[in-house]
Amino acid sequence: MTTTVSAYAADSATTPLTKTTIERRDVGPHDVAFDIKFAGICHSDIHTVRGEWGPAKYPLVPGHEIAGIVTEVGPEVTKFKVGDRVGVGCFVDSCRECAQCRAGEEQYCDNPGMIGTYNAIGRDGKPTQGGYSTAIVVDENYVLRIPESIGLDQAAPLLCAGITTYSPLRHWKAGEGSRVAVIGLGGLGHLAVKLAAAMGAEVTVLSQSLKKMEDGLRLGAEEYYATADADTFTKLAGRFDLIINTVSANLNLSDYLGLLKVNGTLVELGMPENPMTVPAGSLIFGRRSISGSLIGGIAETQEMLDFCAEHDVTPEIEVIEASYVNEAYERVLSSDVRYRFVIDASTI
Repeated sequence: MTTTVSAYAADSATTPLTKTTIERRDVGPHDVAFDIKFAGICHSDIHTVRGEWGPAKYPLVPGHEIAGIVTEVGPEVTKFKVGDRVGVGCFVDSCRECAQCRAGEEQYCDNPGMIGTYNAIGRDGKPTQGGYSTAIVVDENYVLRIPESIGLDQAAPLLCAGITTYSPLRHWKAGEGSRVAVIGLGGLGHLAVKLAAAMGAEVTVLSQSLKKMEDGLRLGAEEYYATADADTFTKLAGRFDLIINTVSANLNLSDYLGLLKVNGTLVELGMPENPMTVPAGSLIFGRRSISGSLIGGIAETQEMLDFCAEHDVTPEIEVIEASYVNEAYERVLSSDVRYRFVIDASTI
């Protein structure tokens, strides 16, 4: 038995998303079903839909920033009840047995890997479909509780953009006395600024130009520099403990690594189109590191949501109707959004 729900899907890498219907499985013993109220648009959605990260499984319903209200729970569910405010992020299952899963870092599951919220194959052997839809069914162990003080529309982007930036800030111990630079002030970058500032770090934004400077300072940055100005790299040399790179462009890493203190780390969150060239001297002379970070596990994502509720950290959003999704994609690609589109699922 299955349930039919409305959705927006892509039928190929080159066609627009269109309205359709998909099937959701019946609620199993450990499942939570919920009506989707809002779904964020992530740049990853666009990459996947357009086949830029490898072959996609069409028809494809994207969306891994999902917030809604529980409508049904399985008989063995213990964590949620009907009426709860819940969310789902980038994955809906994992092996649950490997060292990473046991450590609560399911995003690094290696047997066979986390099961993505969309464009993956679930335990039932069927393709997973994402949040550009009106309802979803997910195992309770991969569902998050959304605090009452966070609006469901604002909660949605936290489930990818929020945890993607929170996790490295926590891992590299951003906080009082640390200096953090954020490269790029977009969907990820604006949340990185808010979160780092809430943690007590001194935050600097590094952006191509100064056109978003007023926003950056309002969001919590203490300083804002244009990377198009070569003097920036001279002025800021050796300043930062941690640099969070939220852009997917191929940067001159020698310039940015030179901004780190001894023992500093640059963390990659975006995935550039071309291989990254890392000059060894920039690492060796300063014992600097370059690393990467992938979203967060379920426990850490819940921690992030609770932190955001406690510190009043929410994304800057533009709520849209589902019929606007293709235009929204084009605006994301041209950086014409401040700072995250969120689909009102009632319009699907």
